[in-house]
Amino acid sequence: MELFELTIHELHDKLKKKEVSSMEATKSMLARIEAVEPKVNAFITVTADQALKDAAEADKRIADGDMVTLTGIPVALKDIFLTKGIRTTCASRILENFVPPYDATSVARLKARGAVLVGKLNQDEFAMGSSTESSYFGKTSNPWKLDCIPGGSSGGSAAAIAAQEATATLGTDTGGSIRQPASHCGCVGLKPLTAGFPAMGSSPMPPRWTRSDR
Repeated sequence: MELFELTIHELHDKLKKKEVSSMEATKSMLARIEAVEPKVNAFITVTADQALKDAAEADKRIADGDMVTLTGIPVALKDIFLTKGIRTTCASRILENFVPPYDATSVARLKARGAVLVGKLNQDEFAMGSSTESSYFGKTSNPWKLDCIPGGSSGGSAAAIAAQEATATLGTDTGGSIRQPASHCGCVGLKPLTAGFPAMGSSPMPPRWTRSDR
């Protein structure tokens, strides 16, 4: 089994036992992304250099015994979450070159736990859609059948899991935007409540539409 095929818990166990390093797992994931991304188009931005830096830091933390479940795990984010120093587009031409000055709360929490960011994921523009076909950066394909949609608006998040381009991903969900693409792509999608997953730093839907969604 390749490292990019492992679940969070499987990879965590191997990292904890020092059977593999986060650097090895991250390089395996980046190679997988390079191999399948031309067909799937799950990513808007691949953060290879940042991922290798994150992996090196994670390996230091693991060596020092400072490890939690997500330490050293390759993750990717729907491109609706602000990431300091890394562009956040919401899949729109309007924000094509926008680089946020701070991290979303969820991103900061992932960083604090030592997760490795491999990239930002495709979506319907401003999360307005259910097929991931309205992105300025091109549509995302369903990895199981490339001429089918992956669902949306978090289609890149689901497609990346199905194509094994990330060990875990984040999406957002108001009316099904995590759950629906998860069902399309044959993976698990969880819609959390706001209390457990703060929305600070993720681009909101119109207030009348947004409930306990992020």
